[in-house]
Amino acid sequence: MPTYPREVRIHGSLLAAAEKRLLIRIAAALPRWINSDHLTALGALAMLGAGVCYAMAPVWRGALILAVVMLALNWFGDSLDGTVARVRHHERPRYGFYVDHVLDAVGILFLLAGLVAGGFLHAVPAAAFLLSYYLLTIEIALATHALGTFRISYWKFGPTELRILLAAGTLQLLRSPWSTIAGHRVLLFDLGVSIGAAAVLATFIWTAVSNTRKLYRLEPLPSRPDGNRQAFTAIGTADAGGGALI
Repeated sequence: MPTYPREVRIHGSLLAAAEKRLLIRIAAALPRWINSDHLTALGALAMLGAGVCYAMAPVWRGALILAVVMLALNWFGDSLDGTVARVRHHERPRYGFYVDHVLDAVGILFLLAGLVAGGFLHAVPAAAFLLSYYLLTIEIALATHALGTFRISYWKFGPTELRILLAAGTLQLLRSPWSTIAGHRVLLFDLGVSIGAAAVLATFIWTAVSNTRKLYRLEPLPSRPDGNRQAFTAIGTADAGGGALI
């Protein structure tokens, strides 16, 4: 039976410390009948609901307010499920890691699809962000397995900060979905998602190179001893002279 050591969580976002204290207090106050699976389901359904709200916004502007509520519920469920498990000593690290990442992959797809369906985002920047997001997610999973480090945030930004930016952009949609750059009108979310895609892709490249170098230092190629050199020389000489190798 293989063993799975607990990975080291790296979370250094702007709000990480304050968020951790708040989540522990909420987890301690939750009724016992609410468990981590309930919170995981709430977070996943809220993300799907946010995508539906964006798609509905052209016919009902109030759906944008509801989308912000869904983002808050997603934070509540997605951030609190692991904290509840740890506070109650009901950790399931492999199950939680796997399910959270699968649901995150599906949730971001529905979120971007909703923005595209609502006319707030074009398909090309949405696809670019989705591709870069999936590349970084794969890299995080591989680094967790190979290095034992599970990184949650980069450059002082994590999931909570990104939700706040998304909520702020959603409220701005109530005023106008457009932004003006150098005299040209572009969709606000086209601009934001394109910048986000470039940042996530750059982060993927940086972490992939950094972790490859780190693993190479941990597992360098063995130096070839002199005995091996002599053996290779002897084999080469015998082969050049027509001698049989076997």
